[in-house]
Amino acid sequence: MNPKNPEARNRQDNPFEGMVISSSNVLDSLDCRSQCPVCGKSRMYFCYSCFVLVSQLKGKVPFCNVTHAAVLAPDDVNIYTYPEVPEYVNDGRTVLLYPGSDARSVQELFMDTQNSLTYSDYLLSQLPQGYNVGTLRTKQFQSTESTKTIFHVEKLPIDRVLLIDSTWNQSRGIYADERLQRIPKIVVQNRASQFWRHQRGSPRWYLSTIEALHQVLLELHVCAWGCSPHYKCSLSIDFPKHSTVDDHKQCKPYEGEYDNLLYFFKYMYEKLHTLYKHEDLLAYKRPMT
Repeated sequence: MNPKNPEARNRQDNPFEGMVISSSNVLDSLDCRSQCPVCGKSRMYFCYSCFVLVSQLKGKVPFCNVTHAAVLAPDDVNIYTYPEVPEYVNDGRTVLLYPGSDARSVQELFMDTQNSLTYSDYLLSQLPQGYNVGTLRTKQFQSTESTKTIFHVEKLPIDRVLLIDSTWNQSRGIYADERLQRIPKIVVQNRASQFWRHQRGSPRWYLSTIEALHQVLLELHVCAWGCSPHYKCSLSIDFPKHSTVDDHKQCKPYEGEYDNLLYFFKYMYEKLHTLYKHEDLLAYKRPMT
């Protein structure tokens, strides 16, 4: 989308509009660092080593099943420092979110993928000079099924999603590990990143880890049960809406359940934008292609 387009301009000015993200007023009440309750080091908001909130924020920030990520959901998120990689059972219930050449879309997790094509099959003849098929995805993943399909399932097709939290250059070396190569790969639909840190040579849809986690959970939920007609944000424009006319009692249409994943991300984004103009930050000048 052209950044000068009025719709694109509005999305940049209000990227979180319509999302169900709790108020961050309690964070503004902190005017100094405090000790981490685990390691005792001086931290602001949370300890990035121990993945715990500072004492003043316990019970005052929103809980989400998978929030920023291990800090607020220690029972749902495990973090491992490479080269430590657990042994996962290769039963298809664990997937790696990474645009490898054999990666498939989230929607295909709900379909019979035996004869479906990987996204590299679409891209090999279209790669610009200097790009690698493993890191470039230039268009929406096409499928023989309608992209508006709601599968009305009783249970999600996977139990665990793995993410590599590193720079894009570092991730390629980690991804080459044979233990990760054995795990099925998935990709998400293109989405403009709101991350403020500039990565030279990377397009705008290279997401930060927390944005990628939010996107994959959003796509999983919407594919399974649809999106509530009452939930309206820029990310949900093209998502299928769940109809109350249909008799699918098992469906739980998306109403922002995972948006609090972006609680700290949104707060830091807005704090940074009080200091700098959006159009002056190099991260937001990156092309979408």
